[in-house]
Amino acid sequence: MKPATRIDQTLTMIVLLVLIVGCLLVLQPFLSALAWAVILCTTTWPAYVWLRARLAPREWLAALIMVLLIAITVLAPLVIVGATIAENSERISETVRGMIDRGPPDPPAWLKGIPFGETAAEYWTGLAHDTSRLAAAAKQFFEPTQRFLIASGGAILNGMLQLTLSIFIAYFFFRDGDAMVDRWRAAAARIAGSRGMRLSEVASLTVRGVVVGFLGTALAQGVLMAVGLSIAGFQSAPLLGVATFFLSPIPIGPPLIWIPAGLWLLNEGQTGWGIFVLLWGFVVVSSVDNIIKPMLISRGSDLPFIVVLLGVLGGAIAFGLIGVFLGPVLLAVGYALLREWSADTAEPSLVAPSPSATIEAEQVESLARKPTTEDSVRSRI
Repeated sequence: MKPATRIDQTLTMIVLLVLIVGCLLVLQPFLSALAWAVILCTTTWPAYVWLRARLAPREWLAALIMVLLIAITVLAPLVIVGATIAENSERISETVRGMIDRGPPDPPAWLKGIPFGETAAEYWTGLAHDTSRLAAAAKQFFEPTQRFLIASGGAILNGMLQLTLSIFIAYFFFRDGDAMVDRWRAAAARIAGSRGMRLSEVASLTVRGVVVGFLGTALAQGVLMAVGLSIAGFQSAPLLGVATFFLSPIPIGPPLIWIPAGLWLLNEGQTGWGIFVLLWGFVVVSSVDNIIKPMLISRGSDLPFIVVLLGVLGGAIAFGLIGVFLGPVLLAVGYALLREWSADTAEPSLVAPSPSATIEAEQVESLARKPTTEDSVRSRI
């Protein structure tokens, strides 16, 4: 290779790298919204294809109807629940202040019969008859709780803004989705051949599996919440169960239901039922999220349960709410690569290409050479 050619290639790579970094910096504020738009379109694409077939050739109308349905389904319940919480926040704070002023009721008799119940009963009685001690204990509890709620409220507001932007972006993904998918498949085929296309399919199936896991977990938490509140005697238990279903995707969603319900029962003097609701919400309702969701995702994406569990928990810790989707997708692609690599290197001399594999390779090669539809997409936009 001539020195001039090497210099040209090096300069080309540098310019390309600078261009990629520049594009990422420009898109950085919108990466979360773009990721959510991809998730929304991937999970609802079959419904869009069905709607587009009935409204053809008006693809723009099908895309508009889809984003309106998504907005109504996702944003409207969050707005209603948020308004309800804001409307009742003053009543909740008055209830808590009343509990502090009057003091908690005497501990139930059965508390002394459980392990460490004697100590808990003495501490409870001390708080009930010493208002200053109760106020000091409440202050230690409410200050970090207030900071947590303020931070959580800011995160929820930011999430709603990102979700609104993602729904707007999803309109263009729906409208021009076929051309984008063709370009993505061609790029995956050129980079990794048939393996790239398979990994793209793995990522798509995993995203849909995560959504199924979200919906299944939300349904389970809503039903369990309704059952627990019905046992405690709440007449509005079904309505609160529905609210739990819509709040379930939010990390602090279900506690917004069962914590006020338990505190209200304690304030009304129903100590046993108040403790029951708090324990039911903490042990039963909130713990379901870490069990049912990975199981449903594992079944929907054909992945081992432990891989999905680590992906959901690790992704949420590393990337926040979007990490619940991103974590399983990354581990799914990595697991698929490891599985294919181990299968390829196990007995290479005994593995012969099958006719179907040859045909698939030819299809991938032809797809990689397929001309793009950039002009048509640009004209539509």
